[in-house]
Amino acid sequence: MLRQVTPGRYDAYEALLRALATPASGQVWMLLWHGQAGSPDAQYGSMEVDGLGYAPCVTSAQELSASGWNRSYEVVDGLEVARALYPDHYGLWLNPHAPGGGVGIPWPDLRRIAGGLDSRPAGPLRLSEPAIEIPQFYALLAQNAHRTPAVRTLRRAWVQPALGAPYLAIGLDVYDASPPAVDAVRAMMQQSLGAVPDGLPVSTVVMSDEHDPVAMWLRANSRPFYDREAHGAVPSPATAYGYPSAHRG
Repeated sequence: MLRQVTPGRYDAYEALLRALATPASGQVWMLLWHGQAGSPDAQYGSMEVDGLGYAPCVTSAQELSASGWNRSYEVVDGLEVARALYPDHYGLWLNPHAPGGGVGIPWPDLRRIAGGLDSRPAGPLRLSEPAIEIPQFYALLAQNAHRTPAVRTLRRAWVQPALGAPYLAIGLDVYDASPPAVDAVRAMMQQSLGAVPDGLPVSTVVMSDEHDPVAMWLRANSRPFYDREAHGAVPSPATAYGYPSAHRG
């Protein structure tokens, strides 16, 4: 699979991710810069490529021997490594000693492995402002959001995955993440989807997710199309869901 991954071959890259996500068969030999396998002071090696951090590993005992690595290592499932690395924005680099330099898996794809490949779009993602005109949907969604006290703002983006159909993403910024609030926001979306044209996929993303690339893009590049506080409906302290009440000077 590594040999099949070349620039533009997203299908081969996706197959590699699925292999890594499979317990037992997705094992990798993690290179330890400090400590021994299983010891509290064990520390993965690190490398930087194009400004992104990666932990190097090899894919078999034979590759370990070919690499010339003379320090400790530990054999772990790719799924376990993905869960350990992505929260610190670290990727995984497979066989850096190989001809061509091996293959790097950036942290957003490790996050996909950790959370389930089919639950998140395949990268790299192309993100932009939506060009499709659906004012009825946006108006209905904003109206329903105004009736849902948990919602602070709504944003939107057009997402084109490397594999699969493009879709409209709605960014949800909420005051409260309690189960009743989540249920209310879910109901808000379901009540609004009737105004979406047939065949247009719509997904949601939580703006507070520090590791979601769509949420990151929305925070940096978009303005809300609904903003409760801009409409003068600042929640009172009794309904502020744990956030400080807003003060206007």
